[in-house]
Amino acid sequence: MKLTRKKARNFSGVTTTSVAIVLAVLCLASSGCSSFNHDWKKAGAAAEPNGIEGRWQGTWLSDVNGHSGELRCLLEKVSEESYRARFDSTYKKVLHFKSTVILSGTNDPGGVRFSGEAKLPWWAGGLYRYEGKASGTNFFSTYQCKYDHGTFRMIRPD
Repeated sequence: MKLTRKKARNFSGVTTTSVAIVLAVLCLASSGCSSFNHDWKKAGAAAEPNGIEGRWQGTWLSDVNGHSGELRCLLEKVSEESYRARFDSTYKKVLHFKSTVILSGTNDPGGVRFSGEAKLPWWAGGLYRYEGKASGTNFFSTYQCKYDHGTFRMIRPD
């Protein structure tokens, strides 16, 4: 008698192995969330930020399809003319996406004009380009990639 191993399937025909892989990827993807949240709380307990550095929160909006969500950013000066922006965006309040981009900045009356680009996975749109301006109280940026373009609007959190 030959024993064969059958793939376990749920009612929709998806293998339990596929479900386990998706759950594992989601767990790994969300592990950056705890690091961002830790750094977010730490930055909130720090002294008032100088210039445009520090915490930002607001929304993102796609001009292509109208999708939108919450957006947080930790902005850190890494040289005289560049900043590291760590973004935490949400979609439908449950999906979180993290990205980091180095923004080149130049002083402008009332703030800093910046631009930068970051290569994200192909399924997320690939190369993203950012351009915008930030003051001590307002952050505005456009973003553009192969499949989407839109805006980021943020202010300082309470």
